[in-house]
Amino acid sequence: MAKRKTKLTIRIPPYQSPRNTWRQEIHRIASLEAERAKVLYQSTDKLELKIRLYLKNGPLFSHDLDNRLKDIMDALQGRAGGSKKIRTLSAIIPNDRQVFRIVIEKSLPPKQSKGFGHLIVTKYGGKKV
Repeated sequence: MAKRKTKLTIRIPPYQSPRNTWRQEIHRIASLEAERAKVLYQSTDKLELKIRLYLKNGPLFSHDLDNRLKDIMDALQGRAGGSKKIRTLSAIIPNDRQVFRIVIEKSLPPKQSKGFGHLIVTKYGGKKV
């Protein structure tokens, strides 16, 4: 039996307001890549997120990482506005309580990035910090 793929790597689009629009775009990109890479997360998986956000000079100092992280995690759960009880988008990860480790940073974008950041979702290995 082939080993189930659990590593998802995507480029995060530059932040755009309103935040639900940004969540929908992250979800769209992550869904396409998960399908292409045949990555499927189960509700019992423990996960780890590695995130690098690229923000222009003004937003770099005005955006709180915890708010952008919430947007990303909601996008991965298929939440982009509306009722929390009714998901309009399919979940890529069943629930964000499965996330056991997060590494997130923000910086100015390198020119070649065109403002696109990075998101890597992997199984959590229980590494000591």
